[in-house]
Amino acid sequence: MSRTLMDADILKSISLHETQKLADAVACIEASGGQIALVVDERFRLVGTITDGDIRRAILRGATLESTAGEVMHRQPRSVPRGTPLAEIAAILKREMIFQMPVVDEEGVVVGLRLADELELPDPTEHRVVIMAGGLGTRLRPITETVPKPMIEVGGRPILERILERFREQGFRRISLCVNHLAEIIENHFGTGEAFDVEIDYVRETKRMGTAGALSLLDDRPEKPLIVMNGDILTSVNFAQMLAFHYDNAALATMGLNRYQYQVPYGVVEVKNHHITGFSEKPVFDFFVNAGIYVISPEVLDIIPPDRFFDMPSLFDQVHPDRRIAFPLHEYWLDVGKPDDLTRARDEFNENGTAEAH
Repeated sequence: MSRTLMDADILKSISLHETQKLADAVACIEASGGQIALVVDERFRLVGTITDGDIRRAILRGATLESTAGEVMHRQPRSVPRGTPLAEIAAILKREMIFQMPVVDEEGVVVGLRLADELELPDPTEHRVVIMAGGLGTRLRPITETVPKPMIEVGGRPILERILERFREQGFRRISLCVNHLAEIIENHFGTGEAFDVEIDYVRETKRMGTAGALSLLDDRPEKPLIVMNGDILTSVNFAQMLAFHYDNAALATMGLNRYQYQVPYGVVEVKNHHITGFSEKPVFDFFVNAGIYVISPEVLDIIPPDRFFDMPSLFDQVHPDRRIAFPLHEYWLDVGKPDDLTRARDEFNENGTAEAH
């Protein structure tokens, strides 16, 4: 089965010009249900398309949300003429493993967008979520001497409660919480998860196991890729899109990345031997850092050694380079690991859990 978006206002909401910013393309993709942004000219003729995956791959190449849509779009977009039989469109979508097909008239003007229901984002109810909630939170002492870090309140509610709410809103239901430090506080608050409309089970660590090592304690082997996330992260990422990215790239392990920029507060002098070769005035260094969100396929769990500390970077090191994939985030993300981060989180979040600043 498939469906078509034909309403002119809807088509306009998912379309933009190539001179517009990549941030506008993100808004168009969200308006289309996480599917696609259509790039059109002044006559609304199709000149390109942009998907969520296109944006994330562009970010890995150095693009930012300030880049233009024209820098990222496919300039020879796939489309079908108006009147193409539905069976033919469905066959194309299935054969080419794509999620959507623009429909154009004889002049190339966009008149519709066909979406393949059978190729939509993975079903969240079929994927398990594992949240690491057992850390000591040493950098946030003395708060964490009596309150586990994931239970620290931001905007009047525990961080972990906000994380669970985000997963529930996106359709995920089965949640495993890996607990250790002050575990009883977490277990007493969340229980079975019934009050939060999710199903919660607990992985109890008796010693530090690391983000990957804790996965060796799961009570059963998942049949499908699972999402693993640190319990001190606030983010608006679309986890279903991350799963789709994992599947689309035939990955075994996918790591969420966040862009981090650091500006040296001094003029940097370049030296070779004892000669000055150049100057850089307060240069800015641009990095991708581990965002603490992962998608792990079941077969990767066999790599994890039992009953010992094993962190996630070590696990990724064991996966073939062709099968470990980077998923750059362009959404809100904040690791609440230090006092300054906690202050920022409390400044940015309101009582409804919405980030008010980026």
